[in-house]
Amino acid sequence: MTGTLQSADFKNPLLAGRRAISLVVAASENNAIGKNNELLWNLPNDLKFFKNTTWGFPVIMGRKTYESVNKPLPGRTNIVVTTKAGWHSEGAITVATIEEGITKAAETNSKQIFIIGGGEIYKQSMELADSIYITRVHAALDGDTFFPVIDASKWKLTSNEDFPVDDKHAYSYSFQIWEKIMVN
Repeated sequence: MTGTLQSADFKNPLLAGRRAISLVVAASENNAIGKNNELLWNLPNDLKFFKNTTWGFPVIMGRKTYESVNKPLPGRTNIVVTTKAGWHSEGAITVATIEEGITKAAETNSKQIFIIGGGEIYKQSMELADSIYITRVHAALDGDTFFPVIDASKWKLTSNEDFPVDDKHAYSYSFQIWEKIMVN
C-alpha cells in the first residue's frame, strides 16, 4: 500500500482537521541529498535550521536515514518506516508504511508532522505534503540518493533566504519554503 496514497486521500489540514505534513530536506541544485548513506556537505547552519524547525514535532524517516543518524533525534517523536521484518530500535516507533507513520504522528497531537527522508520516503510522500522546507545547496554534486523535482505548477516558493560561502560553509545555500498550490 505504500506509495499508493494520492493528495485527494488527505485534505488540507486547515480544512480537514488533520496535521500539516511538511518535508524537510537539504538538496543540491541537481537534487542530490546523499551518497553511501551520508550527507554530501557539512553546513552547520542547515543543521541548526533542521533542529529548530523540527524540534518538538514528530519526524518520519526511512530506516536507512535513521541508521545514518544512528540514534533517535532528541526532542522529537522518531517514527521509522521499514519493511525489514523484526527491525526495531529503542527510542523509535517502527511502522511498515508512511500511512501508518502519519497515523502514529497524529496521535502525538502535534500541529505539524515532518518527513525527513530518505529519497524513497520523499518520493512516496511528495503528494501528501503541504509544504517543503528545503536548504538548497548551490552546487551540483555527485550523489546516489535524490530528492524529487519540485514541480512549479504544483508548488509555490513562498520564502527564500540566501547565504554565501564562509569559513564554516563550503557552499552557498538558501533556506526555502515551498507551499502546495491548493486547487479547488
